Amino acid sequence: MNRVLVPTFSEPPVRPVGGAVLALGGETMGTTWSVKLVAPPTANAQALTAMAQHELDLVVREMSPWEPLSDLSRFNRAAPGSWSALPPAFAKVLRRAVEIAAETNGAFDPTLGALVDLWGFGPRPFSGAPPERDAVERLRQDAGWRRVTLDGDALFQPGGLKVDLNGVAKGFAVDQVAAALERSGARSYLVEVGGELRGVGAKPDGQPWWVELERPPVANEGARTVAALHGLAVATSGDYRRFFEHDGRRYAHTLDPASAAPVAGGTVSVSVLAETCMDADAYATALTVMAPADALAFAAGKGLAALILSRGPHGLEERLSPALSAMLDE
Repeated sequence: MNRVLVPTFSEPPVRPVGGAVLALGGETMGTTWSVKLVAPPTANAQALTAMAQHELDLVVREMSPWEPLSDLSRFNRAAPGSWSALPPAFAKVLRRAVEIAAETNGAFDPTLGALVDLWGFGPRPFSGAPPERDAVERLRQDAGWRRVTLDGDALFQPGGLKVDLNGVAKGFAVDQVAAALERSGARSYLVEVGGELRGVGAKPDGQPWWVELERPPVANEGARTVAALHGLAVATSGDYRRFFEHDGRRYAHTLDPASAAPVAGGTVSVSVLAETCMDADAYATALTVMAPADALAFAAGKGLAALILSRGPHGLEERLSPALSAMLDE
């Protein structure tokens, strides 16, 4: 039986007059992207696809650690004591990332690039085994969101600081494609990049954009949760997405800034619904780092709509924040 989430709409979605659902798609950030939108018969699918791809390529060119010539990579190689002029979008994302780092007491930290590489989840070659603790501690000293100094759109390199925006850039990319669709005149659409989504409006039949919240493979027998996305975005962070195993232990790709090691608090996945996909992405990462009870308390205090799955003594345990529970359609 499905569990249905229907948020309170300040303005309910308006049923489009005429038009058909146009489907677009492509590849980006090592994954795929897709767009569904209600478009008039004269809509140019090729032009809309090129527009969406352009927005995604800009995010990669500015913020990807896998691109040696990206603005992020250039900053990470910058000499100690130097300033780097950032593109406005990069500066906006980093500024929001630091704000969320402060809100979460560092559970979300956009400065773990060197540690991400060391643990095998970045662009550098990896041995397949956990790094030595001494190596972790050395790189840990150079990390920390409090070392970020932004002066307008200029970023200071204090030495050894390596920015990593993988916990927020994909969500921002979804928002950028949505903004481009709005500029093109679209008023009803669903944008998805690697499983992160943002929707506005309704389909021609008057139904909202229904999406299923991502579930970890171990939860496939449980209740499925579907949400109506109108003016909302959703992102999921989970320990099953990227990991390596060594000596019978699994090491997930999300690092706990407090330990400078993969999270080990028992959280399996966190889904967050928010107005922007950038925020949903970052908060989902932060809640994954926190202990499940702490994650629920934080979400309740912030009014975040969050679904938290964690391992318990009798199997998976599920926690719904008050904001998410308020969306349940009985």
